[in-house]
Amino acid sequence: MKRLIEGFEQFRNEVFPAQREVFRKLASGQSPSTMFITCADSRVMPELMFSAQPGELFVYRNIGNIVPPYAQHVSGVVAAIEYAVKVLKVSHIVICGHSDCGAMKALQYPELVQDMPSVGAWMKHADVARYVVEQNGPGLHGPESLRHLTEENVVGQLEHLRTLPAVAAAMASGQLRIHGWVYDIAHAELKAFDAQQGRFVQIEPGRVDVPEATPHARFSMPAASAA
Repeated sequence: MKRLIEGFEQFRNEVFPAQREVFRKLASGQSPSTMFITCADSRVMPELMFSAQPGELFVYRNIGNIVPPYAQHVSGVVAAIEYAVKVLKVSHIVICGHSDCGAMKALQYPELVQDMPSVGAWMKHADVARYVVEQNGPGLHGPESLRHLTEENVVGQLEHLRTLPAVAAAMASGQLRIHGWVYDIAHAELKAFDAQQGRFVQIEPGRVDVPEATPHARFSMPAASAA
């Protein structure tokens, strides 16, 4: 706690004064362009990774960067996505996995969470990754399998994301694009799922045509009426 309080004092004395006007504007509202869904892992820090300013990213974190498929029950992540799309009008949603993910290790070794029933139940939403790798990959064990599980989990969660009505409608109208990324902690590398190629490809520095996991819009929005 002492470290946190000292950190806040440093923020208030050194960071805040230089961005006082930014925070003044943010005090009355937010308009982020991107929702970033990632793992709760303490090593993954979206604002630091992307040099993001306050108000730029709408971040949601949970174990395994999971998005449960749409159902009659409400979950925190689904509610947050609905809010981001309907109220904040975000243009992009990114689901980002990462290397050395403990949640993916739990898919490899379920005994790791046998004394954590809530975690075990939550990881059922990632079962598709385990099944795909088990049936088509090198098996469930080893570092290469962990990479495959991490990537397949991101793809699986993208599919879950598309089942949300608010997301499906915004994607169909071309108002929303979704992306699947994997962050390598040790090498500061980022890969994106390329729907056209059906695989993850490296995001190179300076690249602006980042691969998408989004189909083209099926419905065009009505043109604004002339004044």
